[in-house]
Amino acid sequence: MSVNKNRLKWAARRGLLELDLLLGDFLERHYDALTHSEQQLFQELLKQQDPDLLAWFVHRQKPPTAPLQKIVALIRRKLAD
Repeated sequence: MSVNKNRLKWAARRGLLELDLLLGDFLERHYDALTHSEQQLFQELLKQQDPDLLAWFVHRQKPPTAPLQKIVALIRRKLAD
């Protein structure tokens, strides 16, 4: 099932500028190259609350599940390249 990328762009827009930039940049630069399962993980990540996302990306907290840990680590790695 293909997800409309415009819907993902809208979902990547957050209440915090830092998250807007991080998630929007990742979506634009790397999303299309992800595997289907990684794309699904990214979509699941977008359903999370802003305070949780920020805590995960600034290493204050660890995501609660292994799949979320995997996608957060992937995003950090890709954006660091």
